[in-house]
Amino acid sequence: MNTQTAYLAGGCFWGMEELVRQIPGVVATEVGYTGGTTPDANYETVKTGRTGHAESLKIVFNPSQLSYRHLLFEFFRMHNPTTRNQQGNDIGTQYRSAIFYLNESQQQTARQVIQDVDACGEWPSKIVTELVPFKEFFRAEEYHQKYLVKHPHGYTCHYVRYLGLAEEK
Repeated sequence: MNTQTAYLAGGCFWGMEELVRQIPGVVATEVGYTGGTTPDANYETVKTGRTGHAESLKIVFNPSQLSYRHLLFEFFRMHNPTTRNQQGNDIGTQYRSAIFYLNESQQQTARQVIQDVDACGEWPSKIVTELVPFKEFFRAEEYHQKYLVKHPHGYTCHYVRYLGLAEEK
């Protein structure tokens, strides 16, 4: 099977992973840390907000079932991309909204989707999602992987919203 990979950050990785896992065409997910400057990121250091890393999600998907563009529209439905460094009660740079692109094609697609979501008028403020080149992904500790599968009543501030975009139909 041909697959592609995406790296996204939209707040606490537990809730993001649980919703992304359910998107048809997603083959695998891992939670971890991306976008910082410190080596060997782990939860104890990232939670301080001083490493520059965001709690993020590695998504492996089948492009014949799910386009990168549609994956990004789903991403914007499951978190608030207008709050800088915050999702719900989670506050800090590690909870920022970010797309870590792997190549020029992903960068161009992400830029267009951000413009489309901004223009749809469903959010009360401008999109603040960062669009940055991917550098390195540090897999989070095992107890964070598929956390809401292991703890179905665990904390999450994520839910799917209707944005009135053609991609949602």
